[in-house]
Amino acid sequence: MTINKTQNASALTVALEGRLDTTTAPQLEEELKSSLAGITDLVFDFAKLEYISSAGLRVLLSTQKVMNRQGSMIILHVNEIIMEVFEVTGFVDILTIE
Repeated sequence: MTINKTQNASALTVALEGRLDTTTAPQLEEELKSSLAGITDLVFDFAKLEYISSAGLRVLLSTQKVMNRQGSMIILHVNEIIMEVFEVTGFVDILTIE
């Protein structure tokens, strides 16, 4: 998985490419831990994300909890496969997906 981060003041966009699974979720978690200080607007761009596993969902959930305290989190460009995972797991009710 490739992680591309773009920061503009207190806004951070994280574009993911590839698969967010058991192997790559810890990498994303570490990137986010070191990047979220002072961030009030977090945007995930899933345009090139092909797959998400439960490990990836866990990272999104813990990140959402952090952002609930310090700002907002939005997920953009979700494909049908990943949207189906969000719907089946109930994450559509937890996350802001546009």
